[in-house]
Amino acid sequence: MPAVLIIVILILFVYAIFSMMKKKDVSQDQTKDKNRNPRSGFGNKYGKWIGGGLGWAFGGPIGAILGFAMGSVLDGVRIEKTYYQGTARGDFAMSLLVLFAAVMKADGKVVKSELDYVRSYFLAQFGVEETNRLILILREVLNQEINLQDISIQVGHFMDYPSRLQLLHYLFGIAASDRQFDKSEENVIATIATYMGVDPSDFASIRAMFVKNINNTYDILELTPDATNEEVKKAYRRLAIQYHPDKVAHLGEDIKKAATEKFQTLNTAYEEIKKQRGMV
Repeated sequence: MPAVLIIVILILFVYAIFSMMKKKDVSQDQTKDKNRNPRSGFGNKYGKWIGGGLGWAFGGPIGAILGFAMGSVLDGVRIEKTYYQGTARGDFAMSLLVLFAAVMKADGKVVKSELDYVRSYFLAQFGVEETNRLILILREVLNQEINLQDISIQVGHFMDYPSRLQLLHYLFGIAASDRQFDKSEENVIATIATYMGVDPSDFASIRAMFVKNINNTYDILELTPDATNEEVKKAYRRLAIQYHPDKVAHLGEDIKKAATEKFQTLNTAYEEIKKQRGMV
């Protein structure tokens, strides 16, 4: 038998033994991990659930924060991208979860009314079981440093404009949930809006729906009191298109319902101005 052939056989024999030993070690490690962490199956299943519901939010700074938070909540959990594509609804919800945390942290305290606001939102979207899991993740996100610029730029790059406006509406909602609108919370929301690419006039309009002042109705319509009647009508028509609930219908019925409330606030402001001016 040629020497070269003998050498080849020996190499294959050694490689086969090495491969068998390696598989045995891996199998033993997996068994140990399973015994050590009885929740690992639950965690991986959850990782697949949330990963499968994400599209662009699966990556970038939002994905990094969610991955770290989930790893802290459930030992051994990892976000796994499943075979189906993420949804706009899932991306919206996870982006909002991270930004909720940023606003809640702004004034240095997290109060029950804020947690209740977040819980009610997720209950409407995902039900009790998933909401309980998401609240656990939110608590972990609250313990992390959140880079508002990077996260907001990611949202602004991938999310359509009407959805960004609705997200902004939710953020003002949580800031106002304790009936004490803190300036630090408003500053955080303003920073988010800027990096998301929200027009300052649209930011002021949504802000006016929560922060009342003497010119509140005009602020909602993005006008000043000296605007002409024709300018009032024109502003209303433009915003009625921009704020129409159908613009966010792809995010789900509950978000469309919330957008309807925003739309009604616009209508109320317009009717008040018409009444004051005697407009027909």
